[in-house]
Amino acid sequence: VEAIVFGPGGLIEGLHPDALIIDFGTTGVPETKQWAERVNWVDAPVSGGQVGAEAATLTIMAGGSDANFQRALPIFQTVGKNITHLGPVGSGQVTKLANQLIVAQTIDAVAQALRLAELSGVDPALVRKALLGGFAESRILDLHGDRMVRRDFAPGGRATLQLKDVRLMSQLADSVGLDSPTLRNSLAQWEKFVHEKGFGDLDHSGLFRLYE
Repeated sequence: VEAIVFGPGGLIEGLHPDALIIDFGTTGVPETKQWAERVNWVDAPVSGGQVGAEAATLTIMAGGSDANFQRALPIFQTVGKNITHLGPVGSGQVTKLANQLIVAQTIDAVAQALRLAELSGVDPALVRKALLGGFAESRILDLHGDRMVRRDFAPGGRATLQLKDVRLMSQLADSVGLDSPTLRNSLAQWEKFVHEKGFGDLDHSGLFRLYE
């Protein structure tokens, strides 16, 4: 993002003074705040995956001034359904990292649960079906649990991007003084999956393979 906007030949060289940059990606909070000091900026990371993007039903977590959010809103409404203005610049990224903390650790929990069932001689497909009717039900158990059962890890959300987000979570936690043993463990698991096992190009549901 920094190179595209502020690097040599970047957008900044031709931007109108009133131009607005909307960052739909997941980027660091300190960097986002620094960039917003140089140009009108709304951080608007999304959740909903490939399915949400194709259906224009993304969840959009926006940070920025009220005026800039209102300018961006018509664009948000073309690609998303659940659109929330969280506060000033950086608030969207904080919210997305909170989302990714839940996602990263839930994928790991679902992978372990289904593999535990399999190793215990119980059909993981039936375990998933049973759990979908109880308190453990989640979109990750539904969608990614199905991928794990079928061992279909063609990339939608690549594991390399999940690792990038977990690193950003860890940096944010350190910066605000949150001591999270589960986050440290999650970072170690994703680092192992991507770098030691070499599975970075798989879908992040492929974390299941770490337990095979």
